[in-house]
Amino acid sequence: MRDLLFLAHRVPFPPDRGDKIRSFHVLRHLARDWRIHLCAFADSAGDRDPSPVFRDLLASCRIVPREKAMPLAALQAVAMRKPVSLTAFASPAMARAVAEVRGGGVTAAYIFSGQMAQYHGPEPTVMDMVDVDSAKFAALADAAAAPKAMMLAREARLLGAFEREVAAGVAATLFVSEAEAALFREGGGRGRIAAVENGIDAGFYDPQAIGAVEPGGPLIVFTGQMDYRPNVDAVVHFAQRILPHIRRTHPDARFAIVGRAPTPAVRRLAGEAVIVTGEVPDTRVWLARAAVCVAPLMLARGIQNKVLEAMAMARPVVASAAAAEGIGHGGTIAVASDDGDFAAKIIAALDGPTGNPAARARVLERYDWAARLAPLDRILQDIAS
Repeated sequence: MRDLLFLAHRVPFPPDRGDKIRSFHVLRHLARDWRIHLCAFADSAGDRDPSPVFRDLLASCRIVPREKAMPLAALQAVAMRKPVSLTAFASPAMARAVAEVRGGGVTAAYIFSGQMAQYHGPEPTVMDMVDVDSAKFAALADAAAAPKAMMLAREARLLGAFEREVAAGVAATLFVSEAEAALFREGGGRGRIAAVENGIDAGFYDPQAIGAVEPGGPLIVFTGQMDYRPNVDAVVHFAQRILPHIRRTHPDARFAIVGRAPTPAVRRLAGEAVIVTGEVPDTRVWLARAAVCVAPLMLARGIQNKVLEAMAMARPVVASAAAAEGIGHGGTIAVASDDGDFAAKIIAALDGPTGNPAARARVLERYDWAARLAPLDRILQDIAS
């Protein structure tokens, strides 16, 4: 077997949030044919000693605590004329860890997320950008007021230039959807650019695996990391602007916000009509209880795992156009155009069938991880040869 350096901005385990789900499944897939040498940042003390189940996939593992404060990263970014996205992840300890792996010899590298591209080396490299992060900052800048808009626009401009520079110097650059790949090409991205879509573990996200669930009134469920700004904005907007319309016809309907680390703005929503769970042992229990799952994101990039998970659990889903973009749902979910349309489609789901077997069938047909990652095998075969 050949040796592969795998760089990630977070330890890819446990696969319990969007980026870690993708990085874990990619790493596990690559471990069939490569000896994987992982260099990754730890967000918490628990990340520093991952489970033996995960370590068994690896030939070696170097985990570096990420301790740099954001104010320091911002000052460094200004002084060095770099994006904060890079200075926040610039670490002498990580540079040493990467150098150690390279010193032992590697055939190729897989870099997960643009923040880690600053550790790019001479070996043939696959760069998994996942999303066009610079476009996300540009969209945030358009929606912000000065002076924050200026800071975000700066980040978008500098990060975009860096993304294009990286893509021109690696063997292949990957995005999570063809829409993201096309956006990058339109923005001047060059080189071998391909889409490798996210998949889902449909055996895990299976309503039959949960069994009977606690009965209750109409429950509208949102799942996600609740200190992530687009998720926070989405649930606040939904609770304040859309839920009241739904409760006029379904006064017993409640909105459950399911996910770890809810911000104060999210916690303040809790009340008679809104449940804020914080971290839960198993989101499938809440998905199984849902009369309808929602993804009302105003800003979304790539493929939303929360939508795939709800589809796999055979739940009715109502999503914004941004959240649905990139998902080949084949009409098995409802896509809403505005607040009124969102409320109307949720009411229709509450009044309609209790399940959505067509959505699960679509997931089984299109989003198996092995099928989604097959293009990656071809790319790595090309660069290794």
